[in-house]
Amino acid sequence: MDVRQLQYLAALAREKHFTRAAAACNVTQPTLSGRIRQLELELEVPIVERGQRYRGLTPEGEKVLKWAQVILKNWQSMQEELGHLKDHESGLTGRVVVGGIPSSLPMIPLLTKKIRSIHPGIDFTVLSQSSEEILRGLTDFSIDVGITYLDNEPIQGMLATPLYAERYCLFVPESHPLAKRESVTWLEASKEPLCLLTSNMQNRRIIDRAFERANCNPTPRLETNSVINLCSNVRLMGLSSIMPQYVLEMLGNVSGIKAIPLDQPKVEHSVGLVVADRDPLSPLIEALREAAAALTPVNFA
Repeated sequence: MDVRQLQYLAALAREKHFTRAAAACNVTQPTLSGRIRQLELELEVPIVERGQRYRGLTPEGEKVLKWAQVILKNWQSMQEELGHLKDHESGLTGRVVVGGIPSSLPMIPLLTKKIRSIHPGIDFTVLSQSSEEILRGLTDFSIDVGITYLDNEPIQGMLATPLYAERYCLFVPESHPLAKRESVTWLEASKEPLCLLTSNMQNRRIIDRAFERANCNPTPRLETNSVINLCSNVRLMGLSSIMPQYVLEMLGNVSGIKAIPLDQPKVEHSVGLVVADRDPLSPLIEALREAAAALTPVNFA
């Protein structure tokens, strides 16, 4: 067994197609198929369901895949650390995959800017994900770090670094009768035509619980998994929305929209960086945790 066999298996599980997996690994399809078959013979278990097309992994194959992902991640971390030791002055290099809850996406550039100022060689892939997808992605190695809520739903098995407190506002068109108010209640907000994040998002579950505390249960006119889409519907469709107070500032003070703080009840939740609690941690992940700690909390105010 060698690392390439595990890379081919991980690519096949990701692409779910032999030809696409081979292209992703820059080898021919027969080469990829042959090396996976060799892995099956070495481990003496069937890994891939047999058929003319890819049909999935066997139960044994799913177990092998989980171990392959662990081995590949540790192999990547070892390479990163050794590369850093060889050329310490140039800083860390590599790509970090970040999964962020939709409401956090406008804030993530503050973190990536900080780490790039220290290690210019680090690049990023940033994905919009639900909190559940983030925890699942950290477990199965599809993402490296997550930006999610720390104090609302369980995050067992994770190392957490707080970044900022999320507080909520009612977003309305600037011509709206409430636009000049200093605050509005959740009960008042419930009477507006609302557009909100979808119910699989933790942000939406927080909002629903706040409405329950205010003894109301509004039905949104529109649901989406995009904060940008929420802003567009407030500005162009005349709907109202509930989002974190920093959204307008981080998006460049979107014209035509006003954000009014919500109260009765006061709602606030901690958002932070989370990584899987593994030993050792990748040098890139350690660097991100250090950068996150350096930003807490004043840079996110």
